[in-house]
Amino acid sequence: MSFAIIMFGGRQVKVSEKDVFLTEKMPQEPGESVTVTEVLLYNDKDTEIGAPFVKGASVTLEVKSHGKAKKVRVFKMKAKKRYRRERGHRQQFTKVEVTKVGAPS
Repeated sequence: MSFAIIMFGGRQVKVSEKDVFLTEKMPQEPGESVTVTEVLLYNDKDTEIGAPFVKGASVTLEVKSHGKAKKVRVFKMKAKKRYRRERGHRQQFTKVEVTKVGAPS
């Protein structure tokens, strides 16, 4: 089974076909496709390592949905000074499925 390591969303992600993963929020709508050409490594029968990217290799992703992660509680306090602040944050994400891992030419 072939896999690739891609640079996507500021991270290196190991992907193969039919994989689903979460990434930073993307502007594309659900159902749209995105092609990533920043492939750092491609492995099928033999491994090809890019310098910095593998020439001709590409990965096609399909946007499945958008959402928000669970709330993260941010709490600050200073002991004995009656200073307390609490805030919450929900990070937005995009759920993506890998549809095709293209071999280098």
